[in-house]
Amino acid sequence: MPSRLRVWSVGRLLLLAAALGATFLLFFGVALRVALRAREVQVPPLVGKTVSEATQSLGALGLTLRVDATRRTDPKVAANRIMQQDPPAGAAARSQRSIRVWLSAGPRTTTVPELIGQTERTARLRLQQDGVDLGSVSEFRSPDYPADAVVSQDPPPAAKAPTVSLLLNRGEEATTYVMPDVIGMDGNRVSDALRERGFRVTITGSQPYPGVPPGTVVRQQPQGGFRVAASDAISLEVSR
Repeated sequence: MPSRLRVWSVGRLLLLAAALGATFLLFFGVALRVALRAREVQVPPLVGKTVSEATQSLGALGLTLRVDATRRTDPKVAANRIMQQDPPAGAAARSQRSIRVWLSAGPRTTTVPELIGQTERTARLRLQQDGVDLGSVSEFRSPDYPADAVVSQDPPPAAKAPTVSLLLNRGEEATTYVMPDVIGMDGNRVSDALRERGFRVTITGSQPYPGVPPGTVVRQQPQGGFRVAASDAISLEVSR
């Protein structure tokens, strides 16, 4: 009987020790997770900051900065400022972790070519070949410069810039006239009068119109009232 009691007592002690051990492990694991979470901080946004500014921001959170040696051009981020970070802003990071960043080399800059005097098409091709982007294009009309030619550029030739703006002369504005209504008039006389004034007139054909004298204009293009220039074509259809 006493031996059974001793065995039972030993069993209860072992069971109690096991329970205590499991409880300890459970609380230890929970405490460890809480401690680790307590040491986590939120990574701040660093893009656009200088190395000094980023170092101060991270240092206040117990994080360190690691600058990658690789630099890339970026049209939106100035040179020597952070253009990318890892991990990104808002991510959770443990204290003393290094945040890797990449610095911008600034916008791409190339040597602006000489474009003054060139046609718009030639200027566009030259910019494309040289890797320079075309900015704004302004226009004006003047008889003092060749038509469709670059009159000015900004920045000037040989400058270092990613883009260039152009000023183009579209040439002197052509004189226009109001097309008269010539339906019902003699086709030959109308065409002779318009040709004397520099217009290109063509009699496209003739159609039989009962009661209408032969050679009378029955259709015209453009119609009366439209504005036409000397280089525009005018077509007349006459009766027969």
